[in-house]
Amino acid sequence: MRVLGINALFHDPAAALVIDGHTVAAAEEERFSRRKHGKRPVPFAAWELPYRSAAWCLAEAGLRPQDLDAVAYSFDPDLAKPAVDMGLDDPWDPLRLTYAREAPSFLCDALPGLEREKVQFVPHHMAHAASSAFAAPQAERSSVLVVDGRGESTSHLAARRRGTAVEPLHSQQLPHSLGLVYEELTEHLGFLRSSDEYKVMALASYGRPRMAAELARYVHSTGDGGFVAKDVPWESFAPAARPGRGWSQEHADLAAGAQRCLEDTLLDMVRWLHGQTHDELLTMAGGVALNCVANSRLATEGPFSRVWVQPAAGDAGTALGGALALASRGGDATEPMPGADLGRQWDDAELREWLTTAGVPIERPDDVAETVAQALADDAIVAWFQGRSEYGPRALGHRSLLAHPGRAANLERLNDVKGREQFRPVAPMVLQERAPEIFEGPLPSPYMLFVHDVRAAWLERIPAVVHTDGTARIQTVDREREPLVARMLAAFERRTGLPVVVNTSLNTAGRPMVDDPRDALECFGSSPVDLLAIGPYVVRRAGFFQQPEEFAIKRPGRTPRPEALDAVRGEPT
Repeated sequence: MRVLGINALFHDPAAALVIDGHTVAAAEEERFSRRKHGKRPVPFAAWELPYRSAAWCLAEAGLRPQDLDAVAYSFDPDLAKPAVDMGLDDPWDPLRLTYAREAPSFLCDALPGLEREKVQFVPHHMAHAASSAFAAPQAERSSVLVVDGRGESTSHLAARRRGTAVEPLHSQQLPHSLGLVYEELTEHLGFLRSSDEYKVMALASYGRPRMAAELARYVHSTGDGGFVAKDVPWESFAPAARPGRGWSQEHADLAAGAQRCLEDTLLDMVRWLHGQTHDELLTMAGGVALNCVANSRLATEGPFSRVWVQPAAGDAGTALGGALALASRGGDATEPMPGADLGRQWDDAELREWLTTAGVPIERPDDVAETVAQALADDAIVAWFQGRSEYGPRALGHRSLLAHPGRAANLERLNDVKGREQFRPVAPMVLQERAPEIFEGPLPSPYMLFVHDVRAAWLERIPAVVHTDGTARIQTVDREREPLVARMLAAFERRTGLPVVVNTSLNTAGRPMVDDPRDALECFGSSPVDLLAIGPYVVRRAGFFQQPEEFAIKRPGRTPRPEALDAVRGEPT
């Protein structure tokens, strides 16, 4: 079966393509449109579809819309209740549901040749569940936990996978929602709701959970797989923070207390789930599954021996989950996702053409990994653009900013480059086999979805990646899957004695992660980055704004026409 998955209704619109049970391509619309999260999660935007990412997925496989066997839309309006009936204050929710019902028609308009009857609604949380249960390795028998803001009428799903089927066990009815409560706190602390929840998690490390017991009156498990989570009087705990005005210790303490309540509630929920299934493996999805601090508590204190989190755990992942659900339902044997690098890529010739069209001085070293390692050893900040872009919110060695972890000042330096708050941490990448001697926690950790304690002997050796609480959100690198990144790490260690490199996303505040070569050049040209490593080529800051004759590069072949560049970028010509 050839199945296209679509997520569109709330936020993080995305598309994914599954052929004969194999994940071929997946991409988020924000990487094409350059709008963070694709759109805001408001009813008036519910009609917007990820037509660019959908068109790219089809083009990547050489398919036309009429070649598809099915299209999965990750929301079923027939299961939804009016917001007022669910205790949600959203008077425009009927408009959202109207758009959802008309999604098949909108998709046929966006993908000419698609037949309306091929579009099938997949319940939102079942799409989340399939995105983890079917994508995880060795997961034929596993438990599934989905926790987010909301679906059709619920905010959570506990399930189990048995072979080709995902069986629901429990769901939590709205308005109780751990995700919505965390969103409310995000807004109360002066951050952007449905966008900046990860900032609350980072801020919590600066506080004491002294308010946790009182907050637990409003957020706690119920012992039957569900929970209470609504109507938290945030103002009674701390005054609302004004956006852009910074935070107080009281705000950090509130974040710490709420984070503790979230973790305690999730821990009770997974204990209940394990009691129903007795599985060894727990797979997770939903926006709350991006809370890597909570994930680590579930992994270390929970009853499951293994925990696997979908790298695109947010709503973008439901595009893949919906496609996998329909593929499995159609009889295909689904395969685990090969990795998070499921997006666009360019070959060496195409990259050179982009660079020469931009008129920048380029070099092609014998080994870009060695060149980058030397630059990092010299304390350069490097923009790293290699291979296929990542699916999900984490930079995993394909669209990354790299730096020396042994210089404490590099944390502030990188936050300045990205234009973000100084309390935000940056992450380390490390070879998988070296990780246990430096970090303590769930290993391997290829998707940056857990936090790890930094061992005492390394705290002062890699200060740039150590958060205020002595932890780090690490990425372990498998030599076989990521040979270029592994080579760069080994070369950096030969020069510095440090087997760790700082890795944060290649973007600036409020912008989506860099995806195509034009994005990389724009980011490099507008921020104080020292070196751009793009494919086998490097561009240096020293020569980026100069065009003396000696730097001139003879253009191979013709200069791409604007419409050709648009086609490569995925935009309509």
